[in-house]
Amino acid sequence: MIHPEELGSRIASRRRARGLTQGQVAVHMGVSPQAVSKWERGLACPDLVFLDDLADLLDIGIEELLTGRSAYLVSA
Repeated sequence: MIHPEELGSRIASRRRARGLTQGQVAVHMGVSPQAVSKWERGLACPDLVFLDDLADLLDIGIEELLTGRSAYLVSA
């Protein structure tokens, strides 16, 4: 299950780690800075059409972005 607050926390954390502002993310994604703020606060989730570009911008896999789990982890 995807938890909006956790997704937002991952977006914010990765954005900061990449040295990006909410405004820069917004321009790259073609949305308003307010939309990025809502994503980061868990009040809204990015539309599916944005996930690939957002993950690329944040240098993270889509699965890890959404769930916090790396797609490359192997279960025992």
